[in-house]
Amino acid sequence: MQVVDTQNEARAVVEPEQLTGFSGPDAPPVDVMRACVHCGFCLPACPTYRVTARERSSPRGRISLIKSVAEGNLDIMDETFQEEMSLCLNCRACEAACPSGVKYGELVESARAQIEAAVTRPPQVRAARAAAFNGAFSDMRRFRTLSRGLKLYQRSGVQSVVRKSGVLKLMRLEQQEAMLPELSDSFLIPGQEYWPAEGSRRGTVALLAGCVMSTAYADVHRATARVLARNGFDVIVPPGQGCCGALAVHSGDLESGRAAARANIDAFNRVDIDAILVNAAGCGAAMKEYDFLLRNDPAYAEEARHFTSRVKDVTEFLAGQGLTATPGRLDVTVTYQEPCHLVHAQRISAQPRALLAAIPGLTLVEMPESALCCGSAGIYNLLQPEMSSTLLERKLNNASKTGAPVIVSANPGCMLQLKSGLRERGDETEVVHIMTLLDRAYAAAEVSAGAEA
Repeated sequence: MQVVDTQNEARAVVEPEQLTGFSGPDAPPVDVMRACVHCGFCLPACPTYRVTARERSSPRGRISLIKSVAEGNLDIMDETFQEEMSLCLNCRACEAACPSGVKYGELVESARAQIEAAVTRPPQVRAARAAAFNGAFSDMRRFRTLSRGLKLYQRSGVQSVVRKSGVLKLMRLEQQEAMLPELSDSFLIPGQEYWPAEGSRRGTVALLAGCVMSTAYADVHRATARVLARNGFDVIVPPGQGCCGALAVHSGDLESGRAAARANIDAFNRVDIDAILVNAAGCGAAMKEYDFLLRNDPAYAEEARHFTSRVKDVTEFLAGQGLTATPGRLDVTVTYQEPCHLVHAQRISAQPRALLAAIPGLTLVEMPESALCCGSAGIYNLLQPEMSSTLLERKLNNASKTGAPVIVSANPGCMLQLKSGLRERGDETEVVHIMTLLDRAYAAAEVSAGAEA
């Protein structure tokens, strides 16, 4: 018998013959585990530790668990190990706080993949994962077809009837249905739209259409393209691209993530561009890590390294290039909710604020704990509803303290999560993407110029 201790917290007793450890090229990187010196700087940054105050629910505690499995001192089937890998939001706040530069995301994503390889899920779970990662998200034509069905459900009045009937509550699908995004009037289909540069041309950029963004937030894509065009860039949306693969990777399905990465690399390599731009923080973070995801692929390892060097969040790109067109005046007070995969994974924080500061008349009121996760984290709000709701409540309370009638963000998952919580509260605070706000400012400038003429 052996007792594994994690930072002085009692752990389960396991039989040595049950120990399995990790295996294969996707095992959590040993060098990353060893980089953790257990200093504890990650503790106050971690949302789940802030809520539970449990050592095992901190990045340091989870790294100890991963290391115990790797060393054969803890079974990969251990219930607490699997629970903690699932409870982690993978928000990467610990990475930003870590003085040793531990790439925690590589550890937890690899650990989840090892769990999925070792565990036999119930048939309905396997079917759902296959339908999502090998079905809808692997083929954007199929995804758009399903999205059109959802749009019909929303626009035909069926959704209202279903919600009032109580059937969702009986089927325990009320929360899941409430998280469905409202579909755009027209989807953004790669290869079918182009925005020429206005004024002095500065270059050509390609926009990731993605999955949810292209169907539920197509208006944000078009706003993004108009802002870029007004600042001198031709904007294209290359055909052949698809989902970034982030949801699959975060769920432990690395093969589906790799398939998405290869498809996007091929699609963007076919066009002559200066940069690959992303307006969804989670997608951008995933794409900037294609080099790690494909590190063992001899055909794509070098291509992935080149690809990641060209990926930029649109706020990062615009702030770096500078605005050549002056936005119009918007007399509005806003607060900014920082997406985890923008501020922590990509370390982009000053750039969105610089763009907001460029809008005349806009007042930014900083939100307490603006960088603390809102609880969305991909599909985390569906898998861990209790923790997700706790974090969402905390986020909305902090937003409310600012008194701002508008919450600005830069990630679809965060926006859906915030809108869902506000709707539940009966709160009419607007949630808007930063590029939509900039687009409104440029539209205001055109109105002003027309009035002066």
